[in-house]
Amino acid sequence: MARRHRLIKVVPAQVWTVLADGSRYAEWVVGTASSEPVRGRWPEVGAAIGYEVRLGPLRLANETVVRRCVEGSVLEMEANAGALGTARIALEVHPWGENTLVTVDEHPLRGMARTLHNVGVEALIQLRHRTMLARLAHICEAEPAGPGVPPAAGLSGSARRGGGAPGA
Repeated sequence: MARRHRLIKVVPAQVWTVLADGSRYAEWVVGTASSEPVRGRWPEVGAAIGYEVRLGPLRLANETVVRRCVEGSVLEMEANAGALGTARIALEVHPWGENTLVTVDEHPLRGMARTLHNVGVEALIQLRHRTMLARLAHICEAEPAGPGVPPAAGLSGSARRGGGAPGA
């Protein structure tokens, strides 16, 4: 089970705003070329986003469905990777002082991905998560706080824009 975390230097509401926008997943999810809501109201349970993965000239269209959502703190999804099967991806958002600790936990559920899951695949997922959380942090820290969202206190402008040291 691939589990990774990262401290993001904004308040949890700012992180949740990005997670709650299904059209933005391609900005931070590694391997996704585009995304858009296709069913329901993201991130409500049962809502889905369609996404496209591009491998050279090959384009694969799949979807991710919300299986559990606790507004502002937990988003659990099932990502369909076509012939490879599906994976459970859980994101947890926790206040950490004036910042946010985000944890991602992913494991295969069905299909070939589940059957072929091993230590090597686990290592690749860890690398993917590291990059994915870095992208999410960069987006969250670079954007101004929305209406009613206080900025993370005690951070310089460059730290809020991602100018600080890289995280986990």
